[in-house]
Amino acid sequence: MASIVVIGLVLALDLLAFVLAIGAERRRSTAYVTVDGVGKPYCVYGTDASTWYGVGALSLLLAGQCVAMVASRCFCCGRALSPGRWRAFSGLCFVLCWLTFLIAELCLLAGSVRNAYHTKLSGYFISGPPRCAMLRKGVFAAGAAFAFLDLLFVELHYVFYAKARAAAASAPPIIHGGGAAGGIGMTRL
Repeated sequence: MASIVVIGLVLALDLLAFVLAIGAERRRSTAYVTVDGVGKPYCVYGTDASTWYGVGALSLLLAGQCVAMVASRCFCCGRALSPGRWRAFSGLCFVLCWLTFLIAELCLLAGSVRNAYHTKLSGYFISGPPRCAMLRKGVFAAGAAFAFLDLLFVELHYVFYAKARAAAASAPPIIHGGGAAGGIGMTRL
């Protein structure tokens, strides 16, 4: 059976990562151009909280993925699962959870790095005011969306893995010639 503790822990970590990613989107750095005492324009940036929200979401999403993969033995280590629909569903969700996890991590990492980048411009600009570097709208939102999808797929993977493991443990032994055998019988020809 699937462990309620593992399901709850992964759910809490991934939901918190989702909330932090939404918070990072709402608190993105804004910039405006101002002029110093000498008449040189430069960029002034708002809060940097979005960067730390993004890093926090990235870390929590990584922790949730690690908990689920340790609990399911990363799907490829440990005792073999019996063939069937639960193993197939678990394998599909395993691939999808890693795909959505990687996309979410890349969005959160790129958003955090780009949000932390502040241009330091000074000088005289003949063609107009300087353009201040800012993060595009929606990068953290995309990370939040993929974090939510990762939450869905990692939870499904773990539940299906637990069902496949329970089916493998309760399968009756194969009987050959009156005794239980665990593999292919090797007899003389």
